[in-house]
Amino acid sequence: MKSNKKLIGAGLLTAIAASLCCITPVLALIAGTSGIASTFSWLEPFRPYLIGLTIVVLVFAWYQKLKPRSQEEIECACEDDEKPKFIQSKTFLAIVTVFAVLMLAFPLYANVFYPSQDRQVIVVDQQNVQTATFSVSGMTCTGCEEHVSHEVNKLDGIVEVKASYANENVIVQFDSSKTSVAEVEKAINSTGYAVTNIKNQ
Repeated sequence: MKSNKKLIGAGLLTAIAASLCCITPVLALIAGTSGIASTFSWLEPFRPYLIGLTIVVLVFAWYQKLKPRSQEEIECACEDDEKPKFIQSKTFLAIVTVFAVLMLAFPLYANVFYPSQDRQVIVVDQQNVQTATFSVSGMTCTGCEEHVSHEVNKLDGIVEVKASYANENVIVQFDSSKTSVAEVEKAINSTGYAVTNIKNQ
């Protein structure tokens, strides 16, 4: 029973660790401290291993819980006569499994935590509209993209923001009479992710 508790605990920890790099930007948004968003981005290369470990641990925990008892265990069932504690029940293991799956899938739905930033931008002179591509390091999932977009969209004169963790860049279209490349760079850097190169188009 004690080994089963340890397995469940290990499954929870690995599931949380596997998604920590994507959970942190959402926590940063809620807490209003955008600078901590990239704190656990270093975990991203280990994510596949942590996911695999979580699955192995939970499958083994379920196997331990569901496997038929041997004759020896049936004969020595004196300790099983009393009702098992909730933490040792199948219900608790099911709750832990659902929680672990939600944690592992977090990058897929992280964007729902960010408010919609659709707004009307009035550009007085079309010649003032500029596009700049910012190479950004540290983004690891859609949550990171949403966090960067959220911060840049706080600036006046932003027409469009396209952040891509896969391309490691943020393409920003803005009214240069209202904001500047330097201001956009500052907004991106404030999230904890780092601008490494800028190309004006």
